[in-house]
Amino acid sequence: MAKLKVTQKKSEIGGKQNQRDSLRSLGLKRINDVVVHEDRPEIRGMINVVRHLVTVEEVD
Repeated sequence: MAKLKVTQKKSEIGGKQNQRDSLRSLGLKRINDVVVHEDRPEIRGMINVVRHLVTVEEVD
């Protein structure tokens, strides 16, 4: 299964609570944090909520 590398590029300050919760659930705490997750619908949904704060790359 493919994996997604998610990097936080912008701050969560001033964001809505659901955006903050999504970043925490993804495991991102500060700018330039990087996490790798499996490509699943739940993860894609959380990434979609914060797509303006993160960058996503597909990793093999």
